Amino acid sequence: MFFEIQKLDSFTGHKDAVYNIVAGADENHFISAAGDGLIVNWNTSAPDLGRPLAKVASSVYALLNDPIENELWIGQNFEGLQVIDLISKKVSGSIKLNSSAIFDLKLWNGSIYVASGDGTISVIDQKEHAFKKHIKSSDKSVRCLAINPVERELAAGYSDHSIRIFDLQTFELKRQLFSHKNSVFCLSYSPDFTKLISGSRDARMLEWDVENEYKLNKDLIAHMYTINHLDFSPDGEFMASCSMDKSIKLWRTADLKLLKVIDKGRHAGHGTSINRVMWLNNKTLISCSDDRSIAMWEIKRI
Repeated sequence: MFFEIQKLDSFTGHKDAVYNIVAGADENHFISAAGDGLIVNWNTSAPDLGRPLAKVASSVYALLNDPIENELWIGQNFEGLQVIDLISKKVSGSIKLNSSAIFDLKLWNGSIYVASGDGTISVIDQKEHAFKKHIKSSDKSVRCLAINPVERELAAGYSDHSIRIFDLQTFELKRQLFSHKNSVFCLSYSPDFTKLISGSRDARMLEWDVENEYKLNKDLIAHMYTINHLDFSPDGEFMASCSMDKSIKLWRTADLKLLKVIDKGRHAGHGTSINRVMWLNNKTLISCSDDRSIAMWEIKRI
C-alpha cells in the first residue's frame, strides 16, 4: 500500500498555538480551539472564512462536539467547562471545576468525562450539568482518555507514566499498565476495540491486547519526540499519529507498519509541534500545530 499526499489548504487566523480540532456538523466542517481562547468553525470549501463560535479567557486544550444534542463542550483551562448550544450559538451551561488545566473530554452514555491537571477525572451528567463522580488515582495530570463501550472501560493516560483502566459502571480501578517511560499523552482503542494504542512523551507507541488482559503486544519507537495524538481512519484500515518532531505518520492498523511520513521538507508541512490529527473521511486528514495553522491533507491510496 502506497500513499500520494497533497496539501489541499491551510486554515489561518488563530493568534496562538492550535491545540485541538473536532468534527463539525458534517464532513465539510470542523471546529478548532487554540491558545488564544478562540473556538472557530471552519468550512473545508472556504478556508479563509472561519466563523468564531466562542471566545474564552484562557487557552483551550479540550473540545467535545455532540452532534446529537447540538452541544459543544469547551474545557476552559483553569476555569472549568463551558457548553455552547450550536443552534442558538449561545452559552447554555457553565461548570466550575478545580483550577487546573483540562486536557481531554469524552462522552459516553450521558456522562462527560473530564481529564484534569490535578490528577482527577470528573464525571459530569450531560443533561443536568451536575457532578456524578470524581475519580482520583494519582496526583499527576490525567493527559488523555479513551472509551471502550464493548468492555465498558475507561482508559486514562497519566503524567506518572501509567495507563489506568476503570470500570465505566462502578468507576473502580481494574488495572494499571506501566511500560512508558514518560507522560502518556494519547490513547485510542482500535475500531474493533480489541487493541489499545498509547503514545507518550517518550516517543514510543505501544499496542495493548484488550482481550488478553491488556498484554503488551508491540513497543515501537514511533517518533523522534513526544507523540501528541493519534486517530484511526473511518474505515479502520489506517492510523495517523502526530508529534512534537513536526511530522505526521501513517500506519497500517493491522500490524502497525509505518507506511508514510508527512513533514515540512517533503510536503510543506507544519514548522513546529503538531498537536492533533483528525480524519474527516478516508481520504482527508486535518492537522493543527503550534505554528498557529491548520492543514488539510488529501491521502490518496495507490
